[in-house]
Amino acid sequence: MTRQQLFEQIKAKESFLCVGLDTDLKKIPKHLLSEPDPIFEFNKQIIDATHQYAVAYKPNTAFYEAQGAKGWESLQKTLEYIPGDIFTIADAKRADIGNTSSMYARAFFENMDFDSVTVAPYMGSDSVKPFLEFDQKWVILLAATSNPGGQDFQELILAESGNKLYETVIQTSTEWGTADNMMYVVGATRPEALNDIRKLVPEHFLLIPGVGAQGGNLQDVCRYGMNKQCGLLVNSSRGIIYSDTTENFAKAAGDAAQKIQMEMAEILQRL
Repeated sequence: MTRQQLFEQIKAKESFLCVGLDTDLKKIPKHLLSEPDPIFEFNKQIIDATHQYAVAYKPNTAFYEAQGAKGWESLQKTLEYIPGDIFTIADAKRADIGNTSSMYARAFFENMDFDSVTVAPYMGSDSVKPFLEFDQKWVILLAATSNPGGQDFQELILAESGNKLYETVIQTSTEWGTADNMMYVVGATRPEALNDIRKLVPEHFLLIPGVGAQGGNLQDVCRYGMNKQCGLLVNSSRGIIYSDTTENFAKAAGDAAQKIQMEMAEILQRL
């Protein structure tokens, strides 16, 4: 998917909502466990209820890998069920030496046909560049994450430049890709970082996890992170997909997604 196609989705739906499909067999409604593929059935009903409000879906691959081969089958079926005009994110956090990264890229872009994959930058340019060799595919690079341990390294001040480590990661990585094939992950619970990051990458999309169950505030995220064309994909996972654990779970998820979308529509009107 191109940058322009993604912008068109945002405008058409008045939304920049990404729904995280972190599907846990221990948390889905019990009546689905008798289905041949309960994970896919759960995802299918969530997608049916939310696709009119979402511009992206983000399955975290760990929830599927944990089920072995059957989990990968559920993930592929889910990916194929997502409407073709909606952006897809493989939240896999991959990266390794160059030839291994090339295999990861082929797995998610050629074999499974995701639009994007999350990538860890710790091993540097040769671990990231293989993902950038695919046309109309995106790298979403981890930058400033919202987990408590993220500050163990990301906030370290580098003696030579005086910059924080995550700032150096972003500055350096802009030489590898462009605003047309690279985004950055910035946690919603760190709005102060969003303000600084926008100065470094004013045109790039930012993927913002942590709104909802993790405590991030949408208004703060938009105040500090939005650019003139929006430039945000804001993810909500548990706050949408686990809104209800009864047979009404899909409707509850749709209602939760619509509530966020309506708030996003008001914000977009102010651009």
